[in-house]
Amino acid sequence: QEQLVESGGGLVQTGGSLRLSCAASGGTFQYYVMAWFRQAPGKEREFVAGTMWSGNLVEYADSLKGRFTISTDTAENTVYLQMDSLKPEDTAIYYCAAGSRWPLVDHRFVHYWGQGTQVTVSS
Repeated sequence: QEQLVESGGGLVQTGGSLRLSCAASGGTFQYYVMAWFRQAPGKEREFVAGTMWSGNLVEYADSLKGRFTISTDTAENTVYLQMDSLKPEDTAIYYCAAGSRWPLVDHRFVHYWGQGTQVTVSS
């Protein structure tokens, strides 16, 4: 059974960094496009970054380019999101996602979701 499990969220001060991890299990995720989304209180879920498992294609939300980096470790079946220079507006629940469309920017095309991990950036 396919499963995505996120970790690495927490509380950080403005300007700090966090690295989120998404462990994929179930045997078939290597055929999927992987992505990170986030949802802040009272707002819609939004695309953050996406990648192919090979890492040869990456896509970022325009507002996050230069601060966030998505990467994969195929040996560990894990997708990472390195977040630097964090701002209070980055506070949200971050979700790992797997889908079949590139780029996976629309949550309607997500096949699998992780449970989410909370990121809180204090000012």
